Formats: sequence, structure tokens, C-alpha cells
Amino acid sequence: MGRYAEPLAEVFVAFAGVGIDDKVLDVGCGPGALTKRLLSLGVEVAAIDPSPPFIEAIRARFPDIDVRLGTAEELPYDTAAFDAALAQLVVHFMKGPVVAVRQMARVTRQGGVVAACVWDGPTGALAPFWDAVHVIDSDAEDEALLSGAHRGHLTELFEAAGLHDVEEVSIKAEVVHPTFEEWWEPYTYGVGPAGDYVERLDDDRRAGLEAVAHERLGDGPFIVAANAWAARGTV
Repeated sequence: MGRYAEPLAEVFVAFAGVGIDDKVLDVGCGPGALTKRLLSLGVEVAAIDPSPPFIEAIRARFPDIDVRLGTAEELPYDTAAFDAALAQLVVHFMKGPVVAVRQMARVTRQGGVVAACVWDGPTGALAPFWDAVHVIDSDAEDEALLSGAHRGHLTELFEAAGLHDVEEVSIKAEVVHPTFEEWWEPYTYGVGPAGDYVERLDDDRRAGLEAVAHERLGDGPFIVAANAWAARGTV
């Protein structure tokens, strides 16, 4: 998701309304797309993720920030330690999203901001992949039912977690893919639900899926306009 996460981070941070002097927690930081954007604005950033490889990667990229291994549901920070807590492309992977958002609110000061964004199920970054899958496997379970993947889901989670003045909008990241092969290759790495799906296919079905996607998208270059839902609330 790195190729989509960096342009998305620019739009997401602007929506969240983070200030230059703010201290911000990046929840589910991954390899650091959101952290990179926040640091470029001069924001003080702390980051946390449950994946050891991601923690190693972000520590290598940004050795001077506070990076910790842990989950959103059990944030190891003091109450009101941050001005804002942000989660980009993470809520749909949280085991307990309401608990996790409540934790984000706990570590954010009163009057501070909690914000999150997730891909829209039907029109997000992975939509072209799952659209091709459904041509050959109409019963395949995609990511459209994950937490936050449709309008209003994030608002429900935020309000259930006790946040106030919740606002939800649609944001977009556009990525130009120079060739079909450049778009397709990451799906063969076995990463995430899409990668898991490809990995489970035998050689013939994998080739069939690749052919369907290639026919639908063309040789390239082509643009994927990925839509996401973003919500912010006040502690």
C-alpha cells in the first residue's frame, strides 16, 4: 500500500487539521508513510505498530522518533500524552476497533483530535484487484465488509468510542501505474488479504486472474483513483 499510502497521507493530515507544534501519535504506523508526512510538516511524532518487521523498517527510516511495538487496543502511553492520534489504513485491521479508538482518545488531550481513514470498499485502492477476482470467483470475500469500509462506519465507531463533533468525508489518492506488470507484481507477494488470495490460487487460476485484470486495465500507463473514508472527532 506504500504507493497509495504516501499521497493519501498528504490529504489525510490536512483533513485531520494537525498543527505544526502538535505532538501526534501514528497508530498502526506500518513502514512510515503517515509518519513521513507528519515529520515533513515539523510535527513531533511517536509511532506504534504490532508488526516487528514494520517496526524495524520505521526505526531505520526515522531513528530519532519514539517507535514502539504494540497494538491499538492497548496503547502503552500516558493519558492525554498527545495533541492528536491518527490511524491511516488501520481501523479495518483492528480486532476491536471501538476499543482501539477509545484508546486513541484516552492518550489524546481534552480538546485534541482523533482521526482515521480507510479505503472505501467498492472504490478504494484494491477495488481493481477485487473487481477482477469477482469475474472468475463471484463468491470471493473481499475487503468491502471490513470496519470503516463504507460511508458512516467510521462515524459509528468514533461515536461509540465517545468522541464528539465527529465529521466524516471522502478523500482520494491518485496513482499512475506505468505498466500493468508494475501494478500486478505486489499482489504476488502474499501480503494482506489480496496477497493471501493470490497465494492460495494454483498456477492456472493465478494466470487466469492476471489475464482478466490485464484485459480490464490494459498495458499501461493507467491511473488508479483510490477513494477512502476519513473521520475525525474531538476528545
